[in-house]
Amino acid sequence: MPSAGSNSSFRTLQSFTPDYAPCTITKYESEKTGMSVVVVDREGPKVNGFFALATEIHDDSGAPHTLEHLCFMGSKSYRYKGVLDKLATRAYSNTNAWTATDHTAYTLDTAGWEGFAQILPIYLEHVIVPTLTDAGCYTEVHHVDGSGHDAGVVYSEMQGVQNTQGELMELRSKRLMYPESVGFRYETGGMMEQLRVLTADRIRKFHRDMYQPKNLCLVIVGDVDHTDLLEILGKFETTILDDIPRPDAPFKRPWVESDPAPPLTKSTLEFVEFPEEDESSGEITISFFGPSCNDLLYATALNILLVYLAGSSASVLENTLVEKEQVASAVYYSIEIRPTILIQFALSSVATERLEDVEGRFFEVLKKTAASQLDMTYLKDCIARERRLIKDSAESSSTPFSEPIIYDFLFAKRDGSMLKEDLGNLNEFDELLSWPEDEWRRLIKLWMSDAHHVTILGKPSATLSKRLKSEEKARIEDQKKKLGSEGLEALEKKLAQAKAENDKNIPKELLEKFHVPSTKSIHFIETTTARSGGAKKLGHLHNKVQKLVDSDDTESPFFIHFEHVQSNFAHVNLVISTEAVPIELRPLLSVYLENMFTSPIERNGQRIEFEQVIMELEKDTVGYAVGLGSALGNPEVLNMRISVEVEKYASAIEWLKEIIWSGIFDVERIASTTVRLLADIPEAKRSGSNMLSAVEEMIHSAPASVVRARSTLVTALYLKGVRHLLKVNPDIVIGQLQQIRDALFEFQKIRAVVVGNVEKLSKPVSNWKLFTAGLDTSKALNPMEKRLSRLSEAGRNPGQLSYVIPMPTIDSSFALSVASGPSSLQDGRVPALMVALSYLDAVEGPMWAAVRGTGLAYGTSFSRHTESGQVSYSVYRSPNAFKAFQTGKCVVEDFVSGKAELDKLALEGAISSIVLGFANGQATMAAAAQMSFVRQVMRELPDDWNERMLEKVREVKVEEIRAAMKDMVLPVLTAGTANLIVTCAPAMEEELVKGFQDLGFKPEVRPLIFFQDDYGIKVPEDEKEDMLDAENMSGDEEDEEDSDDESDS
Repeated sequence: MPSAGSNSSFRTLQSFTPDYAPCTITKYESEKTGMSVVVVDREGPKVNGFFALATEIHDDSGAPHTLEHLCFMGSKSYRYKGVLDKLATRAYSNTNAWTATDHTAYTLDTAGWEGFAQILPIYLEHVIVPTLTDAGCYTEVHHVDGSGHDAGVVYSEMQGVQNTQGELMELRSKRLMYPESVGFRYETGGMMEQLRVLTADRIRKFHRDMYQPKNLCLVIVGDVDHTDLLEILGKFETTILDDIPRPDAPFKRPWVESDPAPPLTKSTLEFVEFPEEDESSGEITISFFGPSCNDLLYATALNILLVYLAGSSASVLENTLVEKEQVASAVYYSIEIRPTILIQFALSSVATERLEDVEGRFFEVLKKTAASQLDMTYLKDCIARERRLIKDSAESSSTPFSEPIIYDFLFAKRDGSMLKEDLGNLNEFDELLSWPEDEWRRLIKLWMSDAHHVTILGKPSATLSKRLKSEEKARIEDQKKKLGSEGLEALEKKLAQAKAENDKNIPKELLEKFHVPSTKSIHFIETTTARSGGAKKLGHLHNKVQKLVDSDDTESPFFIHFEHVQSNFAHVNLVISTEAVPIELRPLLSVYLENMFTSPIERNGQRIEFEQVIMELEKDTVGYAVGLGSALGNPEVLNMRISVEVEKYASAIEWLKEIIWSGIFDVERIASTTVRLLADIPEAKRSGSNMLSAVEEMIHSAPASVVRARSTLVTALYLKGVRHLLKVNPDIVIGQLQQIRDALFEFQKIRAVVVGNVEKLSKPVSNWKLFTAGLDTSKALNPMEKRLSRLSEAGRNPGQLSYVIPMPTIDSSFALSVASGPSSLQDGRVPALMVALSYLDAVEGPMWAAVRGTGLAYGTSFSRHTESGQVSYSVYRSPNAFKAFQTGKCVVEDFVSGKAELDKLALEGAISSIVLGFANGQATMAAAAQMSFVRQVMRELPDDWNERMLEKVREVKVEEIRAAMKDMVLPVLTAGTANLIVTCAPAMEEELVKGFQDLGFKPEVRPLIFFQDDYGIKVPEDEKEDMLDAENMSGDEEDEEDSDDESDS
């Protein structure tokens, strides 16, 4: 057991090694301040910290959320905005935070212990003793700018979500589930109307009440030096004692000593409207109370029941409501860990006129399930699979156990006894396996089918959309009128003064006191590669694992790449070329891939229904998926994966063969999938950021691109044509799906990748004989298709296109610009570009300070897309995307011209961030293995590329960075060299168009429908009209409204 040491104020409460995970968990508590510390020791290059405070409030002011931002504005000893992040960046670290209803957590994500240890006490001082100045609250939370518009980082964030479908439904559900005396009733992010009147004093009081060491738990995951940690924390405690309430002062523990949530006394059903021009489909949420979160056995039982009821297409609710009756596109479940667990089901994309009927049908199915005999074989398989998933997560997650440790701190005994019971073993699963069927049925009735509940029926409303837009416009105009020109001028001056106070220069000598840590404490994970068959053409290797593979070699030319890591699981992947799939059929890949693991199969002449296939898959695996190869650096190929325990390696290969070649194209299943995919489209088209990406895919990718073919703006039309064909001539669709299968699964188009402990794999090569049997192995392996070859003319030569797309479903704006960039990682310009983008994008760096720090946007970022030879700049959730874009351009221009100097210390931080990025890419065994495959096979880079690139990055000179900004970054922000896409609230359209015109762009205002493509499939005219109605109505209404008001041309 790690010792806290005789001189330490920290005592060890618990230390144990879970019997299913490669780590040790130790809990300490300070006898001086009551601070809790939990360390999860595990190997790897990363050390992750989660600093969690229990935060409870009984209003919608947003005070908890504001602190998540304000604590980064400076602290007692470091009274400068951004100093924490500038120091963190230099120490291979990244900071972040989140606000939940019941806690606020601050994160420190670091490569190596040395950097983590250096930043830890500075970070904790920012959390416990922040400056919380009036100026910081003014710019970061809310202010009215000189144009009369509301702004502020927190305000802009909540403006972007407050009137969305999910937020409106969730808020009403909270109000009905919890009385005013319970904090779970409230919106801790803050409601816009309350943020507009929130005072700095209210925020300071909340901080003093909640941000005390006794209410703080540090969760640290990684390779940790315990002695050093406790010494650092001991010194830190002595520096804050005069600034915090007395540690022995009375303290009401949030949530645990507050009023509990009373049981529901009745069931409630309410409609909630949300703004949406497409009124065809809505959403349903149904909420219940479950068991105590501290009852491990029953909390685990609840999770098993939810998997049984709605965990897959074979589960009863999903199978009945989605697959068979097709009244919803999906049935999701979730639980919120609270003193009394909150259970919630969500039914998506339900026909608006059937919302009440479908809710009733949900309960009919639930009650019938509780009253009928359960499938105990499947339920026990669910138990076994959940146990496997926990074991897999303990390996595959870079931060295992952080979430349960935080909830233990919030709601359980502070001595750590329940933590050990919860995480020490998985014995509760053994007990559940012995439960009789009656007990499971009793719990379904108790918690769900017979329980009081709250149902929210989310109903889309075009009228509400128009009304909200009109009301906001009127409110702003009224605000401007009341303020007058003098008032607006005074506000502009006040904002400038606040910014000046916030943006005081950080003394260089303060930053220089902290050296860039050595990389010696960054323990990168090493994997061992072995090759078989066609993979050997990349070079024969000489290592122990290669010898093991060679000893089982079958002399088959089948390409198999092995990555050996210490693991109890094997991840078996196929990387598949899409080149032979006819272009006109590529949109049909959406249906084909969605159905791959959920179709009937033929086995020994017998038809096995899809429900049985899913049950068997879940019994044998810990995961299975198929999709685009984006994670492999090439979204134009497909990646099919099955993950199993190592002893089931052969079974994984058998499953791949059976799923691929024995799958039955069943008309009913295909129709069900098509209807489900179509039902999800209205929801997808409500997101400003999603549609920004969708339009980008449409204009920058050629029709041959699989990325484009699967875009929402293609499937919105194409799948309607498929649905029509399935009604009138289904054999055509069946034949097309067969064509796709034949085009994909030929010997020369498949590469296998196996990640796991190769020493534990039985017959690592010869097990593949079954898979390749019957294939023509004489053909040479096809070269991998490249993303670059599937770009459109506009994607290859950006600079001619510019679009503004009004969307009535959003309240803010988003922007994306794209220009040409390096198309190879071997390009000599890449190191300088990497440093330039890292410098610009640094937290509290130039772009952050100029855009986010002034409330112009929630965030901006540059990205390098080597696979497509592009560089992009994005503005996320902005009250005015033009201002954010223009400000970003000015920042880059100043560096290019020499008006702004490149700071030496910030450059060191930029390079440290690149080191952190490399560590992030291999934070776990599986991630490190995947990166090794990507480097060697997908990108064809040498073994020592990482080391060489880091060396080149460190050698980049200032003039090279300036040149990169001039030649590759500034073009992304310049008309004539960049394509521009903007999505925005309709009220913002005119101002954004004018602004971008002033920058030289020629934006066309287009509806989303303008970018759609049906790939030549025949869509019935009435179906096309359905696509047009919402957007045409929106445009007509806008014109009518504008005709009454000349100021809105």
